[in-house]
Amino acid sequence: MLIHEYQAKDFLKQLGITIPAGQLAETAGEAKAAAEQLGCPVIIKSQILSGGRGKAGGIRLADSPEKAWLEARNLLGKKLITSQSAGRGLTVRKILVEKALQVQKEIYFSLVIDRKNERIAAIAGRQGGIEIEELARSNPEAIKKEYFYPEAGLLPFQARNLTYFLELPEPAFKTTLDYLKKLTEFFVAKDVKLLEINPLILTAEDRLVAADVKLDFDDSGRTRQPELASLEDWAEVSPEEKKARSYKLNYIKMEGQIGCLVNGAGLAMATMDIIQLFGGQPANFLDIGGGVTEEAVGQAFEILAGDDQVKACLINIFGGIVRCDLVARGIVASARKMSLQKPVVIRLEGTNVAEGKKILEEASLPFYFVNEFEQAARLAVSLSQS
Repeated sequence: MLIHEYQAKDFLKQLGITIPAGQLAETAGEAKAAAEQLGCPVIIKSQILSGGRGKAGGIRLADSPEKAWLEARNLLGKKLITSQSAGRGLTVRKILVEKALQVQKEIYFSLVIDRKNERIAAIAGRQGGIEIEELARSNPEAIKKEYFYPEAGLLPFQARNLTYFLELPEPAFKTTLDYLKKLTEFFVAKDVKLLEINPLILTAEDRLVAADVKLDFDDSGRTRQPELASLEDWAEVSPEEKKARSYKLNYIKMEGQIGCLVNGAGLAMATMDIIQLFGGQPANFLDIGGGVTEEAVGQAFEILAGDDQVKACLINIFGGIVRCDLVARGIVASARKMSLQKPVVIRLEGTNVAEGKKILEEASLPFYFVNEFEQAARLAVSLSQS
């Protein structure tokens, strides 16, 4: 669960990490009042759940309260498309007005789950304010990583390695060690999967200030962190995602034309990969899981086939815990309810497969039955392009 910058900064403030003086505004008038109270110049920052706001025009400088009012008026209600929003416009509903800082140096720091190394990576960069991927390409020597296990935490020598690497003056050196300890403990305790401070600013007074922060919690840890539920911005969640969550379905909207309904995350990923291999693009990730009900299957199919972007559907089920006949009944009930017109390629294998195929074949709906995985993907791609 990704949260807004202003929410993430509240966590940092609670940890004792310095953040810029700022106020949240939902109207241009509130932004002007904040600028008057904080003193100009101020930074006007769009609050959307995406990085890359600056390049998209979502972060602006105002040297007077009147300019703050104007910039806020221009941003509020506007849809921003960033390099990280997958082509989707995100509506600006809130503005964070912050006192501009006198910058001596910008650096980078993040904590992220590194699945390849099966540890947490602590990443420090001598240059901040640019995307870490860009820095890795242009100046990889400016990045240093230390890996650690959650149960051990970031060891003192690792924290010193990162801090020495950043080449900070002595007062900021001690502050950085303190920050690293607090951030790594928070990361583990709160089931965080990404914490990124970019930039972490060294001011003219040698103070370290977290100018921007990105905080993404692991959804799998929600049951351990019930207090985080209130932070989710439901205005940023699509109706399809809301419906999927209510039926405990794993759904992510994408940009393609082939709707996918699969059981199991591994098979779902393989299905999306093979669609792209044959020249198609998946419209979604949709894993119905193992303990799904017939009603939930029907709702999943309705999300899939009801998407105007979808030209063809591919259902790929390997029934183990979930039965093929249960899936078939859910699909047929939903297809009849919505008067299905789109072609649907179906591959069923596993528990009660004969019963499932019989239910689907007797439905007299636009279903195409294929036994082989590759053939099913090829046909779905072909149908989506015809």
